[in-house]
Amino acid sequence: MSNIEHLEIRNYLPHRYPFLLVDRVLEFDVDAGTITAIKNVTANEPHFNGHFPHNPVMPGVLIIEALAQAACFLGMQSVSEEQVQNTIFYLAGIDNARFKRQVVPGDCLTLQVLEARVRKNLYKFNCQATVDGQIACSAQILAMQVGK
Repeated sequence: MSNIEHLEIRNYLPHRYPFLLVDRVLEFDVDAGTITAIKNVTANEPHFNGHFPHNPVMPGVLIIEALAQAACFLGMQSVSEEQVQNTIFYLAGIDNARFKRQVVPGDCLTLQVLEARVRKNLYKFNCQATVDGQIACSAQILAMQVGK
């Protein structure tokens, strides 16, 4: 499936402005365990007021959060329609996070996630965020599926 708009993303993720960090899902394949999504980085985002006022840089923790949200969107696709309303994914761990370039206002952050392993309700994802084909961040993210 491809090209999921912002309003439909809200059906699968509990986050809302200013913390919903996935603007569009370009494509995902549940069987292959992959998703590609984007986060448009804009100068009016609240964190840029303090990080840093004269040299705005997207905090690394928010890049990780954007990757985690894309991963959890993919995880939500593996539950039944009736479970979507009663299931939530929580960030359970971050391994091997590396930051390779700054992300600044005007960048389009491409979020690429590959499901690496699922054991019961614990998911492991290999994630990469890029800007113009350059790696900005890579990490392994663990997410836990629980009932609301």
